[in-house]
This record gives sequence, C-alpha cells and structure tokens, in this order.
Amino acid sequence: MLYNKNGSNHILILGGEIFNYMEPQNTTFSYAGFWKRFAAFIIDRFIVSIGGFVIGFIFGIPYDVLTGKAEFVGFADDYILSFILSFLLVWIYQTVMESSIKQATLGKMALGIIVTDLSSKRVSFGKASGRYFGQILSGFILGIGFLMIAFTAKKQGLHDKMAGCLVVNK
Repeated sequence: MLYNKNGSNHILILGGEIFNYMEPQNTTFSYAGFWKRFAAFIIDRFIVSIGGFVIGFIFGIPYDVLTGKAEFVGFADDYILSFILSFLLVWIYQTVMESSIKQATLGKMALGIIVTDLSSKRVSFGKASGRYFGQILSGFILGIGFLMIAFTAKKQGLHDKMAGCLVVNK
C-alpha cells in the first residue's frame, strides 16, 4: 500500500488500483436557536412591512383614484387584493433571499445565521419555497411547528424538517 498526499486530495494505491478522494471538509457549526430565529423573523417582518407600505402607497393611491375607490367603496375587494399582494411579497422576499448566495434574509444576515440543506449547501428556490409554505402550516397548527425549534436536536421547526433544511450560525 502506497499513500501520497497531494494538496487536499489524497491518492491511495491498493493492489495496483488508484483511488483519489477528497479530504472531508470541516463541518463544525452550531444550530441557530429559537430566540435568535424569532428575532430574525421580527426584523424581517418589519422590513417587509416597510416595503409593503411603500409599494402600497406608490401603487395604491393611483389605483384608488383611477378606479374611483378613493372613498373606500369596495373595501373587501381591496382587502383581498392587499392580502394576496402581501403574501406574494413575503414569499418572494424570503425565498429569493434564502436561495441566494447570502443564504439568508436581511434579518438572518443581521444576526449571523444562514439557511442550508442537510448537506450544508445552499438551498434551491424550490426548497426555499417549500420551507416558506411549511411555515404557513407551522403557524396553522397553533405555532407548534415553530416551537419544535426549541426542542429538537438540530433546532429544526416542522417547516425545516419538511423541506430538509437547517438554520445554522454563520
């Protein structure tokens, strides 16, 4: 048996066969806990609220003037439209940010945490979307899906487990 080390790759020769393998990367990290994640959530909701207000102000006033709804006629229609737009705004914000190179929303970045898959790699847009929709389910069951973060070994909520994600300290 001959063993050579070439940079971070190892070459192992056994019985004339050459095996080349990579040295395992350092996977030491700590999971982000419930309160740190909750604080990031509050920061993100504040940011999205500001963004939603600005977008609503820019587009809402001209829409109301053009449609004649400036007197709050058809309030239910406006409420439904507002709900749909805010849902889309939060989904796009969270999914795009968590699947980006930064792997985190602005709130998570501020607190030094990122979202990864179970292999510590960046999540795809689809996986980040699954995580977002899982958060809705976590909330529907009286927040138990979120409380799981405090009690699981890898600090995963129901939405993290469903999407195969981890939230770790950077």
